[in-house]
Amino acid sequence: MTVVRRSYERGIATLTLDAPERRNALSAQLVGDLADALTECGKDGDVRAVVLTHTGNTFSAGADLRDPPPPDALVALLRQIVELPKPVVARVTGHVRAGGLGLLGACDIAVASQEATFAFTEVRIGVAPAVISLPLLPRLDPRALARYYLTGERFDAAEAARIGLVTVAGEDADDVLAPVLDGLRRSSPQGLAETKRLLTAKVLDIFDRDAADLSALSARLFSSAQAREGMTAFLERRDASWVR
Repeated sequence: MTVVRRSYERGIATLTLDAPERRNALSAQLVGDLADALTECGKDGDVRAVVLTHTGNTFSAGADLRDPPPPDALVALLRQIVELPKPVVARVTGHVRAGGLGLLGACDIAVASQEATFAFTEVRIGVAPAVISLPLLPRLDPRALARYYLTGERFDAAEAARIGLVTVAGEDADDVLAPVLDGLRRSSPQGLAETKRLLTAKVLDIFDRDAADLSALSARLFSSAQAREGMTAFLERRDASWVR
C-alpha cells in the first residue's frame, strides 16, 4: 500500500504524503514511493508542475527512526526534486522537522500556513543535518541557519519565510498558493524547464561536490553511541543523558 497519494488538476500534479500515523516520517517506503511518483510526473507531458503536500498535522517529522532510508536514497530523492524539469512546490500546513526540512529546501517554491512550525532537531539526538544541507546551505540565510542547526529551536512560518526556508507564509496556505499555481499554469513547459535549470545549477554543483562525503557522515553519526542514546531517549520520551 502506497504512502504517497497522487491527484491531477489542470496541469498540476499533487503528491500527498499520506502516513499521518507515522507523522509522514521519511521511511524507506515513503522515500521510495515519493521517488516513483516524481519519476512519473517527470515523464508525463500533461504535468506542468508538482505540488508536494501532506495529510495530518505534520508535513514530515524527518527520518523514520524505526525504518530509516539509506542516506544514499535520501540524497537521490533530494536531487531528483532539484533536477526534475518541472517546478516542485511544497504546501505546508503543519509541523516540519529534521529531514523533512530537506524536502522543503529541495523544492523550488514553498508556501506555509501560520500553523506550520519548523525545527532542525538532529543535534538533539546526537547527529547532524548532513544530507539535507545539500539543498539548504546554498539557499538559506547562513547566520539564521547556524542558530537553528546548533540549537534545535522551534521557529514559526514567518521566521521560516524570513530566512528563506519557505518562499511565503500566510494565514491560509491555499490562498498563498493560488497565484503561484496560476503563474505556473500560464508558463510554457520549455520556459519552466530552462528557467529551473538556471536556478538550480549552483545547488547541483553542491550535490556533485559534497553528496558522497555528507552521506558518509550521516551513516557514521547514525551508527554512533551518542546517536543510539539520543534516538532511544526520543523514543522513550525522556531527556538524553547529555542534557544539563
